[in-house]
Amino acid sequence: MNKHTKTKNTSRNGEGEITSLVNRRLFLRSAGLATSLGTIVIAAGCNDDDDDPMIPGAGDTVDLGSGDIGVLNYAYALEQLEAAFYTQVVQTPYNGITDAEKAILTDIRDHEIIHRDFFKAALGDKAIKGLTPNFAAIDFTKKEAVLGAAKLFEDTGVAAYNGAGKLIKDPNYLLLAGKIVSVEARHAAVIRDLINPKSADFAGDDIIDANGMDKAIAPADILAAVKGYVKDTITGANVGK
Repeated sequence: MNKHTKTKNTSRNGEGEITSLVNRRLFLRSAGLATSLGTIVIAAGCNDDDDDPMIPGAGDTVDLGSGDIGVLNYAYALEQLEAAFYTQVVQTPYNGITDAEKAILTDIRDHEIIHRDFFKAALGDKAIKGLTPNFAAIDFTKKEAVLGAAKLFEDTGVAAYNGAGKLIKDPNYLLLAGKIVSVEARHAAVIRDLINPKSADFAGDDIIDANGMDKAIAPADILAAVKGYVKDTITGANVGK
C-alpha cells in the first residue's frame, strides 16, 4: 500500500465515522419530534378523579399520588432526573469529549427537558415538587463514568415506561407514554453505541428479554434503583391504583 492509498483510506474511514455520528444525531432529532404531537391531548385529559399527590415543598418525602396521576408523576420524576443529569453533562463536558459527542448529548438533554416540562404542564397543580438530584457518585470529568450513568438512566427509563404502561387507565395517556418510551429507547441505543461503537450492544441481551422485547420493570423496583441519585424520598405505593 502506497502513501497516497493509505491517506485516502484513512480519509474515507474518518468520513465514515463522521457520517455515523451525524446520522445518530439526525436519528435523535427526528425521534424528538414525535413527543410534541400529543401535548394538547394529555394537557386536556387530566381530571380531578385521582387523589392529589403531596403538596409541593412540604418536606423531603414526595408521594407520587394514585391512579393515572400517580403514573404521570412517576414519569415526571424520572424525566426530572434525566433532564438534570444531561444538563450537568453539557454544562461540564467530560475530558476529551468530541464535538459530535457533545452534539448528541445536547440533543438528548433537549429531549429530556421537553419531556420534563411536558409532564409538569400536563399535571398542573397535581405535579409533584421539583426534585433535588444527587449526582455526587458520578465523576463528570470522565467519559466512562458519564456514559455509564447515561446508560443506566436510559435503560431504566425504558423499563420504567414499559412497566408502568399496564397501570395506565386512560388510553390517551397510554398512547403518549408509548411515544415517549420510543424516544427513550432511541436514547438508550445511541448511548450504548457511543460506549461500544458498531456493536450489537445497542440492543443487548441485558435489556432484551427472551421474546425480543424490551424489559418491563415495576415502579417500586425502578424507584429503588434510582433512589441514590435523588435527595428526596419518593414513595409510589399507590401509583396506578
